[in-house]
Amino acid sequence: MILPSKHISEDQVLIGVGAVLLRQLSRPQTVTSLWEKVREDCAVGTFERFVLALDLLHITGVIFMSHGMIQREAI
Repeated sequence: MILPSKHISEDQVLIGVGAVLLRQLSRPQTVTSLWEKVREDCAVGTFERFVLALDLLHITGVIFMSHGMIQREAI
């Protein structure tokens, strides 16, 4: 699921995983280093959910990748 609903909490959906990732992206970093920081978080769960959340953040324009580093988009 992408968004929470009446029966699904935000820590079980991709937008919640995206929030966990954004908290760790205070500075640019590689996919590997970001995964190492969040892999123990229950909300993230698997590498598949991690990648899907990165895809969601990228598609919505919240993050971008430059020279192999993931960065938050400047607002």
